[in-house]
Order: sequence, then C-alpha cells, then structure tokens
Amino acid sequence: MSKRWLIYGAYGFTGKLIVTEALRKGMRPVIAGRDPEQIEKLASATGLEGRAFALDEGIDREISDVELVLHCAGPFEQTSAPMVSACIRGGVSYLDITGEIEVFEAIMRLGAEAKDAGIVMIPGVGFDVVPTDCLAAKLAEDVADASHLDLAFSSKRGGISRGTLKTMIEGIGKGGAIRKEGRIVRVPVAWDSREIPYESGPRSSMTIPWGDVSTAFHTTGIPNVRVYTATHPKTIRRMRMLRWLLPVVGLPPVKWLLLRIADRRSGPDETERGKAHIELWGEALNASGVRRSRTMRIPEGYTFTAASAVLAAERVMEGGVEPGAWTPARAFGARFVDDVVAEMAKA
Repeated sequence: MSKRWLIYGAYGFTGKLIVTEALRKGMRPVIAGRDPEQIEKLASATGLEGRAFALDEGIDREISDVELVLHCAGPFEQTSAPMVSACIRGGVSYLDITGEIEVFEAIMRLGAEAKDAGIVMIPGVGFDVVPTDCLAAKLAEDVADASHLDLAFSSKRGGISRGTLKTMIEGIGKGGAIRKEGRIVRVPVAWDSREIPYESGPRSSMTIPWGDVSTAFHTTGIPNVRVYTATHPKTIRRMRMLRWLLPVVGLPPVKWLLLRIADRRSGPDETERGKAHIELWGEALNASGVRRSRTMRIPEGYTFTAASAVLAAERVMEGGVEPGAWTPARAFGARFVDDVVAEMAKA
C-alpha cells in the first residue's frame, strides 16, 4: 500500500504493537508522538520515518502529507479533540483506539463536518469496541425490533498497560453509565450485577461504563444498553461499599498520585498475551419478549487491537468507507470482528 498514514502515540504499549503489526503486513506508516527521544529510538529500531510533535497548533503541518491518522495516545478525552479538529481542517481521515464514552459521543456529533471534509472518522477500532460493537450488530439482525441490549465480556488471564490504567484513573470519579431510552445516564459503580452465561460457563458480572453504552446505540438504534464485565461477587460488594470514596479519588492531588503509580506499570508480555483470550456474550430483547443471545471468543485484547486497528486503516485507505463519522460495525459491517480474527490466524 503506497498511501501515507501516521500512527500518533506509536511508542506507547499498544502503539508499538500496532507498529509491529503494520510492519508484518509490509506497511510503512509514519510514526509520531510527543517525545522526540522515544520517537527517535523507535524510528531507529524500525526504519520508519519519525515525527515528534505536541497536540497544539503544529498538528496541521505535521499531518498535511498523510491520508489517515491512527491516534493511539490516551487518555483520549484529553488528546482526541485537537487531533480530530486538525484532521477535519486538513481533510485527513481519523481513527483511534479509544474506549471512552465521551469521546465516542463527541466524534459522532461531527459526522456532518467529516462528510463535508470528505474524510472518514471511526473511533474505537481496537478491543474497545470492535468485538462488542460487531456482536451488537449481529444481535440487531437477530431481533430487528429490539428495545434492550445487554453485552458482556470476561477476560481470561492477560493484563493491562500503563495507558489503559491511566485512562481508567481519569474516569474513575464519574462512576458508571448505561443507555436508557436513548439517553446516556450516569449510575453508581457496579450499579447492576447478574450471572452471565459465557461460553466457558456462568460468571458473576457487573455493569461498567464501557464504550458500547455510546456506540451500540449508534450502530443498532437500540435505546436501552448495558455493558457488563465478569467480576468476583466479593469484588462487586467491596466496590459498592466504597462508592462514597470515588469523588475523593477524582480530586486532582489523589488522581496525580495514582497516575504517578500507573507510570511504573508495563503491559502484558508476549507470553502472557499468547495465553489469554476474551469471551463475549450479548442478548437482545424486544417489547414482545422475544429474546436472542450470542457468544463469541476472541484472542487477547491488546493483540486483537493491533490487528483490528491496522485492518481498519487498510480498509479506510482502500476507499471502502463513505465519508462521515461511524462506529466500527457501521463502517465495516457486523462480520468485521471475524475478519480480524482471521487476519490474526495468519500471523
């Protein structure tokens, strides 16, 4: 592929995995990020062109010669807006790997601007939220008039990176979220819990403010959405008992300390990622009581994100997506998750 594209945040944990996947497929993206030393080091190791720039007024110049930006530098609630604005001004397509509800909502509101600029904007082209978004789309096909949608996932082994942990810390003071009658509603942490029948067996799970609270509605039109993750019952009880502490955690001094602690963390290594996988479950329900459910299993989340993000970039640059702002399943179809898993099997 001869078209030029840029990965911003390329030296982060997930960014490096994405760069490696792009190289495996014979692609030569421009790698970029804020830190000149980190970019120089990665450029030397990969032979790729590197650019160091901050997310300020200089963005326009740095992305003026590329067709697409894959934005991988979180927390996205802080970093996406300046890159999105620059992409619209410059006529450059924008993808990212966010899982943050506010970012999805902000980008979906820019659909008309993206269309006028002739660009494609697709947030969440990684584990957050490709598998669950595609699962939601499949369930909407099963129950065309569904009014309620529940999604859930269970991570088997694996771990989280520094960037993911920082994003979690940034959002911890906001509590939970669900979609109710088409509107996003803030609810307490662990607001609802239930036993979910995952592929490997039932597990206790609790509601979380996952990106699908935003995207599933834009993908399917289903007005009531909840997302659950497998959690031990004791942990759910503890989280409910400690709800009153969340406003304290959101205070700047406390958040600063937690972010400094997160800086010491590294993500799961190759061996850990190779042993891990994720099980997903979803159920759609209509007003007449018709209920359909599906299960799904995908490889470990960071590895999936690398394959998914690169495949998404390829398809956008091939011209297969109309200009506008889209969720992954709206852009690529409900079977996109299957295509990603098939690509991973080739590696």
